[in-house]
Amino acid sequence: MSVASLCGKQVDVVISGNTSFQGVLIEVGRDILVLFDGQRFIYIPLLHVHRINLSPLVKEGLSSPSEISLAKGIESISYRTILNNAKGLFVEVYVTGNISLHGYVISVRNDYFIFYSPVYKTILISFHHLKWLIPYNFKTPPYTLSNEKFPVIPSQLSFLRSFEEQLKKWEGELVVFDMGADPMKIGLVKKVSDTVIELVTANGQTVFLKISHIKAAHLP
Repeated sequence: MSVASLCGKQVDVVISGNTSFQGVLIEVGRDILVLFDGQRFIYIPLLHVHRINLSPLVKEGLSSPSEISLAKGIESISYRTILNNAKGLFVEVYVTGNISLHGYVISVRNDYFIFYSPVYKTILISFHHLKWLIPYNFKTPPYTLSNEKFPVIPSQLSFLRSFEEQLKKWEGELVVFDMGADPMKIGLVKKVSDTVIELVTANGQTVFLKISHIKAAHLP
């Protein structure tokens, strides 16, 4: 018996942070699964899945989706394919803390993707730390903003292939890591080298951060 054998059935999915979802398992790829909770498709990287089991309490009225998922028509779905198919759609993503981010995937690179939010603007998100992605099923812009105030693809943005290379490009810039929940992750990037970031915080203290543990980064 495999996880794929649960497709079409109601399951409980527990992921990192002891967060749980219930819904119909739509599809399982090599590194991502698709869940439908009755209203939304939820895309969850398998990296963060701790447990999947048949739901002991089946929800009544949880029917098959009428909307088309981002995995529709793909022979073998993958995390990268889902991210690419999500470009241009208004989505919710969750990375860290108690904040869900709302906006657009605008580019997918080697080991990170670029997300555009009306609140935080351009955010780099590591592939390894995205917990879930949920597309909105309506066409209106977020916060009812006009397209002029919230373009789907911000102009004049270019990004390097890897997360580390892009962070190195930000040497000398004030950068916020992991959405600013930790004051020791906000500061001036002095140097990025050998998977380590040298950061000077507001009080002048130098700290060193391992890139592998950085979930997201943005310029304030």
